[in-house]
Amino acid sequence: MHANSSGRTKPERQRLQTVTIRRLLENQWLAVVLALMLTGLGAATAGLFLKLGLDNLGRARLQLLELGPSLLLLPAIGGGGGLIGGLLVQTLAPAAQGSGIPQVIQYLRRKPIPMGLQVGVVKLIASIVAIGSGFPLGPSGPSIQMGSSVGWQVARWIKAPSSFLRMIVAGGGGAGIAAVFNAPIAGFFYTLEELLKGARPVVMLMVLVTTFWADTWADLLGLAGLGPTASGWNPGGSLELERQVFPFIEVLPLDLVVLFGFGGLVAFAAEAYCRFVVVLQRLRRQWQVPLPAAMACTGVLIGLVDALLPTDFINRAGIRQVVVEGDVDISRALAIFVVLFFSTGLAAAAGTPGGLFAPMLTLGGALGLAAAGLIEQWGGQAPSTVVFAGMGAFMAACARTPMTAMFLTFALTKDLLILKPLMVACLGSFLMARVFHKHSIFERLISLGPPWREPPPSSGAIGTKELTLPSVPLPPKKL
Repeated sequence: MHANSSGRTKPERQRLQTVTIRRLLENQWLAVVLALMLTGLGAATAGLFLKLGLDNLGRARLQLLELGPSLLLLPAIGGGGGLIGGLLVQTLAPAAQGSGIPQVIQYLRRKPIPMGLQVGVVKLIASIVAIGSGFPLGPSGPSIQMGSSVGWQVARWIKAPSSFLRMIVAGGGGAGIAAVFNAPIAGFFYTLEELLKGARPVVMLMVLVTTFWADTWADLLGLAGLGPTASGWNPGGSLELERQVFPFIEVLPLDLVVLFGFGGLVAFAAEAYCRFVVVLQRLRRQWQVPLPAAMACTGVLIGLVDALLPTDFINRAGIRQVVVEGDVDISRALAIFVVLFFSTGLAAAAGTPGGLFAPMLTLGGALGLAAAGLIEQWGGQAPSTVVFAGMGAFMAACARTPMTAMFLTFALTKDLLILKPLMVACLGSFLMARVFHKHSIFERLISLGPPWREPPPSSGAIGTKELTLPSVPLPPKKL
């Protein structure tokens, strides 16, 4: 086993962190509980503002199309939104560009990545402006980075040790997923699968509490009339199980075999998508294109493409809903896949503040629709869960987080019967993706290096003077 500069091996550092957190729970349990609650509340509030902003600006974009030809208005809206969002990020918080997931991962690896409320607020505003202007990205990346920024700020307020800081930053990222997608289990697993790469039981417990608090706060804010679909203050209302679709689900034993193979096939398309995004990102950095220029040009190009396509493609949320409900034929499903493949890849490569989880789910669902149509044309019967299996499989192959992909897709239906087909498809896709490449799309983006100038180590990275790990004696090892 290798030792770090302090002379401790990795297992010893993990034991030290666990002991530190346990002592913090024993001596300052009230502060810890309040920190977890505040992190969940902050992530839920940020997610609420993000969804409200995207909904309102998206509606305004569609209404503006009534004022003139879409061939002129859509490129102007996209280019203007990209320019404004790029300038906000480049001027106020360069670390807020892109999905935000690579930044959180690097921070947890003790890299000097800026965090805090300024990064979170800039991420929120820039994401609303860019995505609301027509960039085909989702809320996942911004919600993770905003939740992590809230957790970082809360830890600074209570002057927490670095071991707790690392946990609450990662838990805040999972809380962001829980609040935006109403999927606390998916947020919990993403924290463990991607952000922390595993954890001790005490850390897992606190992450679970944080993600469920975020989901609870999101529900309470909805009852207070603050949600996108809320109709006003309703203190006497009850919490309801939120489902996006109500599909008919029937699982046959043969379906599991078919879905496992289908997941492997989806991994081919997912790997092509990962390489497309990474290659474009590398080219942008080699050419040293400024972020505002890259986003403005991408916005104009996406607007032109949207103007030349049928009007259904202009409404991004409508496309996702159509795919989930399965109301399209083979040619339409393939068209959706091709358009989103290139448009979301371009938007991500430009450094646009926005997430990739929602596009990944839509791309996989489109492949599922196409596969179902082909199976039926050949005289067979497609599994009733093939669309959802494609959604989870595509995300599992790109992000290498099969459990997160399974529960994020499950959150669309909240039907327990869908879990086994999802697990089989995600496993097949994950295994095949590992054959193609060892790392996820986010790890590959990290390997390119940060697209901004790194700040000095005193910017708040883990291990700085402000948040030092107290000296705690390790319990003796058993011989």
